[in-house]
Amino acid sequence: MKKKTQLIHGGIPTDPQTGAVSTPIYQVSTYKQDEVGKHKGFEYSRSGNPTRHALEELIKDLEGGEKGFAFGSGMAAITAVMMLFDSGDHIVMTDDVYGGTYRVMTKVLNRLGIQSTFVDSSNLDTLEKAIQTNTKALYIETPTNPLLKVTDIKGAAELAKKHQLVTIVDNTFSTPYWQNPISLGADIVLHSATKYIGGHSDVVAGLVVVNSSKLAEDLFFVQNSTGGVLGPQDSWLLIRGIKTLGLRMEEHEVNTKKIVEFLLNHPKVSKVYYPGLETHPNHEIAKQQASGFGGMVSFDVGSEENADRLLTNTKYFTLAESLGAVESLISVPARMTHASIPVERRNELGITDGLVRISVGLEDAEDLIQDIENALSH
Repeated sequence: MKKKTQLIHGGIPTDPQTGAVSTPIYQVSTYKQDEVGKHKGFEYSRSGNPTRHALEELIKDLEGGEKGFAFGSGMAAITAVMMLFDSGDHIVMTDDVYGGTYRVMTKVLNRLGIQSTFVDSSNLDTLEKAIQTNTKALYIETPTNPLLKVTDIKGAAELAKKHQLVTIVDNTFSTPYWQNPISLGADIVLHSATKYIGGHSDVVAGLVVVNSSKLAEDLFFVQNSTGGVLGPQDSWLLIRGIKTLGLRMEEHEVNTKKIVEFLLNHPKVSKVYYPGLETHPNHEIAKQQASGFGGMVSFDVGSEENADRLLTNTKYFTLAESLGAVESLISVPARMTHASIPVERRNELGITDGLVRISVGLEDAEDLIQDIENALSH
């Protein structure tokens, strides 16, 4: 089944009870049992809900895994995955991760004894050198947020297997339409489904897919025990959003390539970060492991003052957190998505005060380019 067909016909495409071609929103907390322990597959909606189950089956199919899980946010998904590990365990992580991921690892999970080291995972030698005797997993975000670095997923997974580690990949930027980490050897793939998978700025959610029945059993235990599940209304919104994911991702990329070309030739832009550029250091790896380069671009305008002028004068690029929606969004990572990372650490990574990140939407590309051009003129 081709990917665009799978987006519509994967998982549970029709309701088994009624034949409805759109999975109903089962707004229910508990379910009638015929006898004690004898039910129709559902007993309590924290443990399982038919709408959420349909979404989980769909994301499982799209990522080619063993089982899918839907959580109340991307951070809830990441936290649940980290709860597979024990106090004293160590995780090697991509350095240029989403600020919320960095925060939960260094401010919350570290208090429970889960240790982490952040390294440039796009360099496999650096990644391997960070492995310790108590390391249990490699956590890869690729492409990264906000510098769009790319890690060789297959190479990292082979490295993990060599050291008997779990490979976890945050696939938010590429989505299962462009990139499937499990097929490249990853054990766990996760998404902030708030972004491209939902695609309409109307839902907060997280998705996880695992590649084995053992990981499925363990993660279900964590999910059911801690309760960070996604509700039926939001599950339905994601199912609806996924049906147009392919069309949206392709149009995002068409617009993005035009904007990148414009930015490269603008004198007030000192640097452009986009894996689709042949000059990107990881371009060849990105080409090998993904079928598209996505709709995220970061570029440097030199200073905080320049960035503020740009933000103030955009019309179609909305200043807002998040990404991956039909409307174009713009942000300054140093003061927004990555503000939780200490300034010294941001400087080490290259997340400067003049770095601007855009999520290219589905508006007309000419309008978007004109919008940026007008803002840069200020």
